[in-house]
Amino acid sequence: MEARGWLLPLWLQGLVLLWGRAGIGLAQLSTTAPPAPAQACSEFSQKSCEECLKNVSCLWCYTNNTCIDYPVRSILPPSSLCSLSNARWGVCWINFEALIIAIAVVAGLILVSIAVCCCYCCYCRRRSRSGPDEEEERLARKREERRLQSLQRKHERKLKHDEIRKKYGLLQDSDNPYSRFENE
Repeated sequence: MEARGWLLPLWLQGLVLLWGRAGIGLAQLSTTAPPAPAQACSEFSQKSCEECLKNVSCLWCYTNNTCIDYPVRSILPPSSLCSLSNARWGVCWINFEALIIAIAVVAGLILVSIAVCCCYCCYCRRRSRSGPDEEEERLARKREERRLQSLQRKHERKLKHDEIRKKYGLLQDSDNPYSRFENE
């Protein structure tokens, strides 16, 4: 329970970090002034974390309060340079461990949701391809019974009508439908 309590804030912190980085990138793109020459990260050592991290290529290490160039050849800074729990990049309030956990949780949720959607879609497709289920078969049988009853009633009505026509002499001979009209 304790682990869950700090995991959610870390997830939100990672999301805020990514959103903040995107906002900073958009703000830098919208400026029309030419970029200032980049200062070396070592110039920000023994100052503050915020000043160091204004330059996106810098990494702040809390163990010795130094600002160093981010090791771009490796994804994560090596522990010989600075431990992950003391390394800061982007913002000062989230360390690399929390950032890794937050990104892993978000990526895991995305992968699990994609897997669930794929399984659900495959299940629905397989179910729709299978033959009609019991309910559909029962409805088809009832429909056929009603159709047969309707045909039977239609035949009975035709027989009754034919009897009435025969009684009053309106029924024509079925062998010779064309007869001569007789005047009386």
